[in-house]
Amino acid sequence: MKAWETNVRKVVPYVPGEQPKDKDIIKLNTNENPYPPSPMVKKAIEETNVDKLRLYPDPTIGSLVSAIADYYEVKEENVFVGVGSDDVIAMSFLTFFNSDKPILFPDVTYSFYDVWADMLKIPYETQPLDENFHLVKEDYFKENGGIIFPNPNAPTGLLEDLSVVEEIIKRNPESIVMVDEAYVDFGGESAISLISKYDNLLVVQTFSKSRSMAGMRIGYAIGNEELIKYLNDVKYSFNSYTMNETAIRFGVASVEDKAYFEETVEKIIATREWTKKELERLGFSFPDSKANFIFATHETIPAKELFEALREEKIFVRYFKKPRIDNYLRITVGTEEEMQKLVNFLEKYIQNKK
Repeated sequence: MKAWETNVRKVVPYVPGEQPKDKDIIKLNTNENPYPPSPMVKKAIEETNVDKLRLYPDPTIGSLVSAIADYYEVKEENVFVGVGSDDVIAMSFLTFFNSDKPILFPDVTYSFYDVWADMLKIPYETQPLDENFHLVKEDYFKENGGIIFPNPNAPTGLLEDLSVVEEIIKRNPESIVMVDEAYVDFGGESAISLISKYDNLLVVQTFSKSRSMAGMRIGYAIGNEELIKYLNDVKYSFNSYTMNETAIRFGVASVEDKAYFEETVEKIIATREWTKKELERLGFSFPDSKANFIFATHETIPAKELFEALREEKIFVRYFKKPRIDNYLRITVGTEEEMQKLVNFLEKYIQNKK
């Protein structure tokens, strides 16, 4: 080892879902929305004044903060915006998780949490989900340096009732509780309604899933004014211009088109429920997903075998070679046509195995 390497921060990085360059595929591996962003976003793109890009963007991200605040009927002081929810969560780890006590999160969950904790040298303990992949709320009633969990969870898609979420928040008045709601628009009840009741709650959401804007990298947190101020203080100490001008403009346009947003979400929910019935008919079982994906296992055929067979057919899904979940596939809900092709292939493949 070279002498300077002793001072290098060494981490095992997060591995994102594959982004294949081949366009002739059905891409159901990264939970992207199969539909385009709002037509109002397209209009905003066409009306963009390119000359304005020579100027720095608004460091307060004021117009987008205002649009999000209006949408959720909160004050602007309750909203923090960042470059995707990953950026918002990482900034929140840096801001709020500075205790010597371990932070807590589930053992089967978004696999970026332990990466951030390791990178920032934050102690942590994973809490096992029960045999049905639900949170065991009592596991979060002990001393800790902070708590984070997704609701609905990823990769399971399971939703915890808001009463469970509230009890965890209520039992941890000395810790920040972060609820990661990346998928909440597909069937969940948001904890945003609780921020006026609990000063230790931070709710994080994203434009990447339900708003079809993963490529723009827009995420946000909603919490009480004090939490948001602390986040902004850290942001301005790190990088004042975190979001570019186009992302701000297109984000505002998306928020303002409520009708399109609701229509798209309903289409995905309907396709998800149809796909569940079809997969069940083919011998799959899965938690009752309230996200834009299904976490499925087959009664006889190993998940890794199905993953490889689907890939040969140019249908990409996600396979996790991890304890407890290495016999499951996470299947993003695509268009009706894409899901029909998936079901057709699985039906033939399973039939040929008999």
